[in-house]
Amino acid sequence: MSATALFREDMLLGRLIMGIGRSPKAVIAAVVCVILLFAAIAGPYLTPQDPYDLAALDILDSKLPPGSQSIDGLTYWLGTDGQGRDMFSAMIYGLRTSLGVGVFSGIVALVVGTVLGLTAAYFGGRIDALIMRVVDLMLGFPTILVALMLLALLGQGLWKVIFALILVQWATFARAVRSAALVEKNKDYVEAAVTLGISTPRILIGHLLPNCLPPLIVIGMLQVANAISAEATLSFLGIGLPITEPSLGLLIANGYQLLMSGEYWISVYPGVLLLILVFSINIVGDRLREVLNPRLGER
Repeated sequence: MSATALFREDMLLGRLIMGIGRSPKAVIAAVVCVILLFAAIAGPYLTPQDPYDLAALDILDSKLPPGSQSIDGLTYWLGTDGQGRDMFSAMIYGLRTSLGVGVFSGIVALVVGTVLGLTAAYFGGRIDALIMRVVDLMLGFPTILVALMLLALLGQGLWKVIFALILVQWATFARAVRSAALVEKNKDYVEAAVTLGISTPRILIGHLLPNCLPPLIVIGMLQVANAISAEATLSFLGIGLPITEPSLGLLIANGYQLLMSGEYWISVYPGVLLLILVFSINIVGDRLREVLNPRLGER
């Protein structure tokens, strides 16, 4: 990548940081995102137990209300679920999975969509028509419906969920990148690069890609939030992750039937954590959209 492109990226990063810093709401949301990310990464060191280690569980500790103590003296500040798992520990492990699925599927979908979007914009013709017809087909159906159909065929599993989410997300990135690249394709600096005999990969990566970063950053943030919500929905419906895997969606589903019997914390607390996570990511993404789109105006 050229020095000019690196300079533009540094300027873009500084602009994003300053833009977020001028919005108290976005600052709070960004801090929440950082805290939750840290909690997910350091989860095993923050939790008093491994909630998915059967040897660490005791059925006598099941459905204990928040603030209760176990026979061993361990305090369950957020209570326990029907299997005797500490809800705080289960939620942190579920957060690890939800964030991991959202971020990983979002990154892979971004890479795939960016490559196909740049290819469609730069080469045009039949290649563009073919890629965009596939994009139109993918975007013509609701994301959750396509994911449901894919998992009905593939079955449950962590990597199957990630694969399904990648397939339903890449088209969004491809369309955004193609639109941005088409604007830049016929500009003088690209034509000069072609005249100088610079290779196609260098033109795509060093010239077109940096100018496609603003929409990619915004869409990437929002797609991570969408992927987290989609995974939770699929797991809640029983076709996402198996019950042996930690997931916020599964935790909500486990306590859903117990809401009316008084054990609200089993379902409500994971639901609140999921809401805070998705809401914070969306606030940051929306602020980035305001900063990067001058027509919206910075508030």
